[in-house]
Amino acid sequence: MTAETTNDAPNGLLDNPAPFMGGGSAFDGGMSGELAALRTEICTLYKDDAVPWVIGYSGGKDSTAILQLVWRALEKLPAAERTKPVHVISTDTLVENPVVAAWVSGSLKKIGDAAREQGLPIQSHRLTPPVEDTFWVNLIGRGYPAPRNKFRWCTNRLKIQPSNNFIRDVVRENGEAILVLGTRRAESQARARNMAKHAENAVRDRLSPNVTLPNCLIYTPIERWANDDVWAFLTREGNPWGQDNHALMGMYRGASEDGECPLVVDKTTPSCGNSRFGCYVCTLVDQDRSMAAMIQNDAEKEWMEPLLALRDELDFRGDEKRATEKKNRDYRRLSGNLTLYHPGDSDESQLVRGPYTQEARANWLRRVLETQQIVREIGPPAVAETELLTLPELQEIRRLWVVEKHEIEDLVPQIYEEAIGEAYPGPPIDEDLVFDAEALAMLREESQPGVGGDDPAVPAAGPLTFELARNLLDVERRFRTKANRRGLYKALEKTVEKCFYDGEDDALDRARQRSGEDEQEPPKKELVQISLLQPINDAEQNAEAVDAD
Repeated sequence: MTAETTNDAPNGLLDNPAPFMGGGSAFDGGMSGELAALRTEICTLYKDDAVPWVIGYSGGKDSTAILQLVWRALEKLPAAERTKPVHVISTDTLVENPVVAAWVSGSLKKIGDAAREQGLPIQSHRLTPPVEDTFWVNLIGRGYPAPRNKFRWCTNRLKIQPSNNFIRDVVRENGEAILVLGTRRAESQARARNMAKHAENAVRDRLSPNVTLPNCLIYTPIERWANDDVWAFLTREGNPWGQDNHALMGMYRGASEDGECPLVVDKTTPSCGNSRFGCYVCTLVDQDRSMAAMIQNDAEKEWMEPLLALRDELDFRGDEKRATEKKNRDYRRLSGNLTLYHPGDSDESQLVRGPYTQEARANWLRRVLETQQIVREIGPPAVAETELLTLPELQEIRRLWVVEKHEIEDLVPQIYEEAIGEAYPGPPIDEDLVFDAEALAMLREESQPGVGGDDPAVPAAGPLTFELARNLLDVERRFRTKANRRGLYKALEKTVEKCFYDGEDDALDRARQRSGEDEQEPPKKELVQISLLQPINDAEQNAEAVDAD
């Protein structure tokens, strides 16, 4: 059923809302005229060719306005002219604000159901990153540190690639695609400049090329609208798929620190449109103001406090947190190499920190699972079965630890059972582990730093002795059953190269000697390759780089 159009504005405001807009409105000549012109334009562009449309939908105000405009325009067309599909895509990073994620998920279902009932060629799609690219698999499994501006590994993996892959599939099947976006010049000066640049290269009227996706054109119908134009439209025109636009405004209001969406009377009045939603784990901003405001403004959302606390633990800002993060990260890179950099306040080079250590990764896994349990216990019934980590993610983390990092202790099931209080639900990752838990404990005990050394021919254990012995044994086991054992010696050598240091100080001394900073003769036996990338920003151009902060 099509929702009825509502008009809560005072008499005459719908046709001339300029006083409500506070100036700079696309509706200065009247809302009805602007909407009629846009719907005509949409219908004309839709019928102009057979190229499918893809609407980027986040569940926020701008993408809702875009979809609503397209929906209302297609309603006016005869069924015989509604011939090409309109795909509505929304990317779920799996670490979205849970309130927003639930809203979007419910919206997508309503969009699909209503489009089928109304005979419209609109299809909704929820996109997610592949399990190997999810946030927790990269942070807990691979050990990537919390994202930051110099190592922003999350955006491409979680958001850009899932949508780009979908669009490329549409282009592959149809030759072209038209991407309909709710971007607006009023969002920021940078956005306005970028849109103006694209407009200069427009190949059809109102369509601009996408610089990253060949054969994909961009259409931005509301690029001239201000924030308050969007809200005026949403609150005065009924939602055609049955979602409550007033509830959407309420969600934005709850995410504003002052808890208000005021009547806009001039350009200095704050707007609800400035509320921003994102991933609850985001460390690219100083703090998650939208989630904090939701908790502050609504006692029923206090169950999200553990998520906010988890995000704050991930944050690396401040001297104390930086010191903790440094301790939690390896002094070797993911490859095992060493990289030097020069801090701005010191003449002496230091080692760039690498991925999280095994101990730190195990702790993050435990903290996420414990947070999941707390949310389930204190949250409303709707989140009683929430999963911060899905079973496929747990299995991929387990595989990365056991297979790629040679951490044959296989800690994931143990940590899961301790945090959740239930047996681990996944199948075994490897039926033929080289040691059982008892034997590994014995190996660890005998490999403690300082153990041994009575025999001059057998040096005392160092800080990496256990890791070296464990990894060598696992490498040998993996080659044992292969008909062709080519590559075994190279794999063993690589393991020794990564683990032969007597600790961080020894690694730093060797790196400095190798770089020529130390006048002493470098050791004759130098196994590790040392990458000297300076300044540090150059190191971050590597896709797998981990910054020094």
